[in-house]
Amino acid sequence: MFAALERSLLPGLTACRTPVLAGMALLGLLSGLVVAVAGVNALYLCVSLIACAFVLLDFRIGVVLLILLMPVSTSTVFPHAMLGITGLNPLNLLLIGTLGSCLLHGLSDGSLRDFLPHPLLWLYLVPIVAAGVIGAQRVGEIAPAFLVYGLIDFDSTGGYLRDMLVKPLGMVLFAALVAAAVSRSAATEKFLIPALISIWTVGLIVVVFVARSGIALAQLAGSEAREFLSVLGMHANDLGRMYVIAYALLLFTWAGSQRAGARLLLVATMGLVVAALVLTFSRGAFAGFLVVNALFVLWRRSAKTLLAFALVAAVALFALPAAVFERAAVGTGEGLNAISAGRVNGLWLPLVPEVARSPVYGSGLGSIMWSAPMRTGGGASVLLATHPHSAYLQALLDMGVAGLALLCAYFVHVWRRFRTLSRDAELPPALRGYFQGAAAALLSILVSSATDGSLTPRPEQALLWLAIGMMYGVLHRRRAR
Repeated sequence: MFAALERSLLPGLTACRTPVLAGMALLGLLSGLVVAVAGVNALYLCVSLIACAFVLLDFRIGVVLLILLMPVSTSTVFPHAMLGITGLNPLNLLLIGTLGSCLLHGLSDGSLRDFLPHPLLWLYLVPIVAAGVIGAQRVGEIAPAFLVYGLIDFDSTGGYLRDMLVKPLGMVLFAALVAAAVSRSAATEKFLIPALISIWTVGLIVVVFVARSGIALAQLAGSEAREFLSVLGMHANDLGRMYVIAYALLLFTWAGSQRAGARLLLVATMGLVVAALVLTFSRGAFAGFLVVNALFVLWRRSAKTLLAFALVAAVALFALPAAVFERAAVGTGEGLNAISAGRVNGLWLPLVPEVARSPVYGSGLGSIMWSAPMRTGGGASVLLATHPHSAYLQALLDMGVAGLALLCAYFVHVWRRFRTLSRDAELPPALRGYFQGAAAALLSILVSSATDGSLTPRPEQALLWLAIGMMYGVLHRRRAR
């Protein structure tokens, strides 16, 4: 499989000339000297620079590396700074290098006009950038408590734009680069190989961490342990949403695959992902998981599928630990506020009046930070949070009705394209299943976003944006043909 991937993505390496190889050898020599002097941070820097050198030969090499790294880029196992410079890390260097190489290739073959599809630009990027510009003018109004308790890492307009606008849009840039690479590759399904490797990585991170910690499942499921996994770089709820997306992609790809070895590998990967998802004890992830399975039964309805899922569900009900059911039942019988972990009275109701302050275009990205409930305290029941724990309320606050409508229109556009490709007889069966899984993942995330998540790019959406990039790549190649 990897040999085939190399033949598909690295044709430029066979045409390397002596000056290029000599330059790489010199870079390797200098890298060794720098590492000897500066240590492990310099090692990360040198490896990144060497990778960028190969990326200049063929930007698709960089795209493959980005697919491997993007899902784990926010974890603590990944370096986030080198040589003491925040933002100087392997992912950003690779992203910039891949973008530069892609633009050079685009200038040579005239394909730059397709780099940003119009729906992505006008329905998605424009409202987010506009909200970022609006919010940049209100950084001075951020409630001091966010800085006092270290909930944000910026106190200036530049820091705000970096964290609230530029970093999230890196995910969209990633999707655009994937689209450009796929449009230039004959075998699209080979991009699923690095995606599978990255899924194993993000799954093992949680499973190994929990196993080494020795924490009991009953304790991990408790409300007081919701921050236990945050030391890995992502909250348990964020990890849960990432695993739901991964599970949906794996499940439908498995259903479409016709090779026994690939199906066995996909089953093993699904087992790892489900185990990691359970360990997050995220109720939103549990709900998304149920949505994906319900869509699988609905879209692939047959007596065989229904019987198989009934048997699996029966076994799961007996095999799952009691802590899972206890976590799912938290707040039952105590009212909606208890079920929502205090969000109804602590966030949603206090923040609803803020929508009326700027109902059309919103108050800017992260506007909850300068909202009246956060600045005044709003009473002991108000929760201090950088997110309203509802993607739709967040969009209304930040971008208004206009912004929410545009974002929803974009995801409807993506949904329709996923569904179209999932029925395209010209695509390999496994790839059709992959796009059907992407449609299921998108719908499940939109459902669970009512109580958490975001409609703007987030790290846990990396696998979904990978699927969006592959979708655009397939459509670009088809138009060009």
